[in-house]
Amino acid sequence: MAKSFQQPCKIAFAGSPEFAATVLQRLQASDFACGLVLTQPDRPKGRGRTLSPNAVKSAAIDYGLPILQPTSLRDETAIGVLTEFSPDVLIVAAYGLLLPQQVLDLPTFGCLNVHASLLPRWRGAAPIERAVMAGDESTGVSIMQMEKGLDTGPVYATASITMAECAHVGELEEQLARRGGDLMVDVLQRLRHNPDLQPTPQPEVGACYANKLSAPDRLIDWYCSAEQITRQIWALSHRMPAITRLNDTQIQLLSASPLSSSSKPSQASMPGQQVASGRKAILVACGEGLLQIETLKVARGKGLVMDAAAARNGYPDLFDEQSVFTAGAVS
Repeated sequence: MAKSFQQPCKIAFAGSPEFAATVLQRLQASDFACGLVLTQPDRPKGRGRTLSPNAVKSAAIDYGLPILQPTSLRDETAIGVLTEFSPDVLIVAAYGLLLPQQVLDLPTFGCLNVHASLLPRWRGAAPIERAVMAGDESTGVSIMQMEKGLDTGPVYATASITMAECAHVGELEEQLARRGGDLMVDVLQRLRHNPDLQPTPQPEVGACYANKLSAPDRLIDWYCSAEQITRQIWALSHRMPAITRLNDTQIQLLSASPLSSSSKPSQASMPGQQVASGRKAILVACGEGLLQIETLKVARGKGLVMDAAAARNGYPDLFDEQSVFTAGAVS
């Protein structure tokens, strides 16, 4: 007997962060509302280290959906609940746990993943940030049939977005999540009308991996170009800001821009050195070009976000000409 969606369609959803919560919201507003949610266990947050739900769990509670939070999808209880639910499809978006073959094989139509890149480019854990840091002019989302390999499965559909459309990386992520949710709804509609619809295998040409972000990714290397450092700051500002040091004080850089190619540091300026720039701007010599720091956070006092003028006024011992930024270490 040919595969077909049950009526109503039985959909389970697996995801954890805000990106996944947005996808879940788009599904709940469609004809393909989910009936079961899997998400990662609550994590300690804040100074009090209180256990707090992630964005998907919070959304699932609002929708009144049953929630599973296994530490592993090899958990027998979780497998039992999934088996009893008997989903037509399991939709996955930034879940964060590996799906064993038993889970991949369980739904009638398998597991469909909303992946935030134009596969095969940027397979892996941090596709949005890696695309920004690499200077890609565009990125997008892919709806992929999951298989054992890391983001290697065949693709049902893609949608692209131009980086210039977004003012910051948080907006880029939100747009990708909305488009991903809508694209998933479109793929499900197509599968409902044509259960024999087949995804397209990914080419290996152009495949690359978006490795998980780690502490060293935050360190600014002032010997890089101002363009490269700007992309690093832009990519990381949303969750784990890029950092540098002045006189052993850690500085988070939240937004910056490269000056025009005609603006070059003097021959005497070394990479990381502040150059003459007046009271309002913080200009730093890079391996190539000048970086204009716009907003930042100094690890002193209350550690408030401030613009360049406030930083110069508040910390004249740090932000003066000839002081040199160094990479330092993550603390």
